Amino acid sequence: MKDHLESSIFGDHDDHADVHDLVEHDAHPAAPPASRRELREAELAAQRASRRRRGRGSAARAGRGKPPWWRRLLVIVLALAVIGGGAAVAYQALRPVVEGFLESNDYPGPGQGSVRVTVEQGAGGSAIARELVDADVIKSTKSFVDAANADSKSSGIQPGVYEMKKQMRAADALAVLVDPKNRIVTRVTIPEGLWATEIYAKLSKASGIPVAQYVAAAKDAEALGLPSSARGNVEGYLFPASYEFAPDSSAAAQLKQMVGESVKRLDALGITPDKMERVVILASLVEGEASTEADRGKVARVIENRLASNTSIGFDSTVNYIFKKRGVPTQEMLDSDSPYNTRRFKGLPPGPIANPGESAIQAAAAPPAGDWFYFVTVNLCTGETRFAVTAAEHAKNVAAFNAWRESTGGKC
Repeated sequence: MKDHLESSIFGDHDDHADVHDLVEHDAHPAAPPASRRELREAELAAQRASRRRRGRGSAARAGRGKPPWWRRLLVIVLALAVIGGGAAVAYQALRPVVEGFLESNDYPGPGQGSVRVTVEQGAGGSAIARELVDADVIKSTKSFVDAANADSKSSGIQPGVYEMKKQMRAADALAVLVDPKNRIVTRVTIPEGLWATEIYAKLSKASGIPVAQYVAAAKDAEALGLPSSARGNVEGYLFPASYEFAPDSSAAAQLKQMVGESVKRLDALGITPDKMERVVILASLVEGEASTEADRGKVARVIENRLASNTSIGFDSTVNYIFKKRGVPTQEMLDSDSPYNTRRFKGLPPGPIANPGESAIQAAAAPPAGDWFYFVTVNLCTGETRFAVTAAEHAKNVAAFNAWRESTGGKC
């Protein structure tokens, strides 16, 4: 019992215990004591037996403590499955965050479809970027701001309407905006001296808006911003210049812009609203009669001198305005009883006879000093005009004109 307990707790005995056990079981009580040689042989035999028993015990323990290879493989597979499943769950949970870091803030381009974008006056880079994002032209404001910061031309973006694609690269969208040729505008040039009816026709041709809409818009003096002295008449206040109108601008908006240009220049000259009408009427006469810019001041002085002397102005341009015809008026036209006929009636006509430009307005506002009372263009091809103080001097200038007409047939 003692040997069994020791073996259970401490394992196998040492070699001496095995020898004792072997000798105790193998010896015959009646046998005489063994010789030294026999004892040595018995001890060796006991050692061999002990080694055999330890080998069998180790094998048994190894068999019980270590599972077979296929079980170990199964455990590994199951562990990987658990880990893989957890990773999948984690990926689904973290996917928005990961994509937020990894996803590009720019479209790859080149874009598709078509959309119009308006760049407002004074809009900065961030405001333009937000407009582009709202229209889905670019993916993020950051992508556009980064592209703009890297391009020195971005500071030159002009206000207006641009035709663009949806989902463009920010750099490509910027390239569209920095080129002013890409602005969608109604471009029209109004030369000096045209009548309002001629201007309506030019605006209509450029914009596609019917002439009738311009005629109707011209009747709303308050909406157009006309000075009170104009008495609701837009003639003379449609400032001649080159204009770029937004593609969706109305007839009223276009006329208002042109009136605003005239009023702005009159304001700059110190002309108060109550005196604007007289200056514009005078300027329209100058525009209708002066052949060159250098002559405008002198023509304005002639008009003032004739008004001061209570003499009729006597201009063909006022008669032409009555009939809306260019050229030398016929006798029938000269006999018109219209108050615009300055051949028959003294003083200024009741309203402007054309839409004068800036130099004519300046000449009318401050004509140079001089005693000129007459003038005549002696060469219609070059526009050479001669001014005179006396009727006799003027008669010589008229003779020069007749000589030119006879030699050329009045043609250039």
